[in-house]
Amino acid sequence: MRRSFLKKAIVATLGLTLGASIANAKQADWPSEITYGVIPVAGAQGLQDTFGKVAAYLQKELGIKVKLVTPSDYAGVIVGMAHKHIDVAYFGPKSYCEAAKRAGAEASVVEIDAEAGIPGYYGYVITKRGSGLKTLADIKGKKWAFTDPNSTSGTLVPTVMFAKKGINPQKYFSRVIYSGSHEASILAVKNGKVDAASTNNLDFNRGLGRQWEKSDFNIIWKSKLIPGSPMAVRKDLPESLKMAIKGAFISYNDKKNLAKMKILGYAPASDSMFDGVREMIKFKESLKKKN
Repeated sequence: MRRSFLKKAIVATLGLTLGASIANAKQADWPSEITYGVIPVAGAQGLQDTFGKVAAYLQKELGIKVKLVTPSDYAGVIVGMAHKHIDVAYFGPKSYCEAAKRAGAEASVVEIDAEAGIPGYYGYVITKRGSGLKTLADIKGKKWAFTDPNSTSGTLVPTVMFAKKGINPQKYFSRVIYSGSHEASILAVKNGKVDAASTNNLDFNRGLGRQWEKSDFNIIWKSKLIPGSPMAVRKDLPESLKMAIKGAFISYNDKKNLAKMKILGYAPASDSMFDGVREMIKFKESLKKKN
């Protein structure tokens, strides 16, 4: 019921405030091509299979070429936007905050998680089923994987959680690595390369039935709700183009691809949605000063 109402509200918002933006856009002000960057939440082929379809839809709706790029790390997307090589980007909440600060990123829309039914998701700590590792105490002295330094659920959220529990990961675990992506972290746990890792329900669900099963893992910790991952645009793009991009995302309704991405669609976003994430970033930075 809640999900149905939310989708109807989004469609209504689109019709009232955004629907005309594409038709009425001043396309003379637009570039002939824009670049769409995506953080590496999965392997390059997986990103092409899902976000490639979104890029194709944007191209069709906007009437200009949309080039999809998948840098090897989160920083590559931030730096790409800072140097105006990337115009539209899929960020996690933390990487968006960094991009807003350093690259002139402006939140456009946010993902609606299919599981939560709202623009948000949950961080997980996972271990391998059958390992006997079922609590945070059990993974002391084990091998641990964060994802990327700019990941929200893969690094920021668990780091803050550990700090509040008095845990220093470098001392608590026998080894700490950065896997590079949520997919890599989950597979590392499944294949026994690490004993535990941080990820989130959205990326965990994206691989179910294809690369892993829920029965392969123990979920030993779940975070509070994290703001959904945004699509962001460069602030200096023409206003009409930014509105058209927002409208195109909100109207995107490829149900098969959305199901693969484990989202219901996109809702309008605002920068203030991520203020709580900024507070966590400040907290993490204060830990560095103490150490």
